[in-house]
Amino acid sequence: MSRIGKKPIQIPKGVTVKVGPDAVEVQGPKGTLRQALPPGIVFALEKGTLVARLQRDDNELRKFHGLARSLVANAVNGVAEGFKKELDVVGIGYRAELKGQQVHFALGYSHPIVLDIPNGIDIAIEKQTHITVTGADRQMVGQVAANIRQMRKPDPYKQKGVRYTGEVLKKKVGKTGA
Repeated sequence: MSRIGKKPIQIPKGVTVKVGPDAVEVQGPKGTLRQALPPGIVFALEKGTLVARLQRDDNELRKFHGLARSLVANAVNGVAEGFKKELDVVGIGYRAELKGQQVHFALGYSHPIVLDIPNGIDIAIEKQTHITVTGADRQMVGQVAANIRQMRKPDPYKQKGVRYTGEVLKKKVGKTGA
């Protein structure tokens, strides 16, 4: 049995959970998420908590126990509090600006890069160089932040590009001539 899979999920106030045979639907102040479950994993509501169980004790099912519990816990946390990723745009002339449901980036290329904001994601830009990606779906927030970073990966030598806030860039150790 998975140690993570055994842990119960506490359901905060204001969050409602509907357990189905193949999915768990979670509603809260930040929105609604539907998390599909791997076959063989079932969830049960017990005294304000959500517990993941295996339908039968099988090695093939055990590997999905912790995964299913983590995905549902992320959905519960997302609709209650939400998730956030912060990025910094570093470089002379590098900037981002919000225009409706699009973000326009100037990242040193000959043309601006346009990113359409997906549904369920909010992007805030401060001082044209600090981007905050927020939303209820943890996977989508992380993917949008990764897509933004991918537009101009940070260069460890010039220290330019789009990076996560607090990310440390390491230079490779050079050769020593002996």
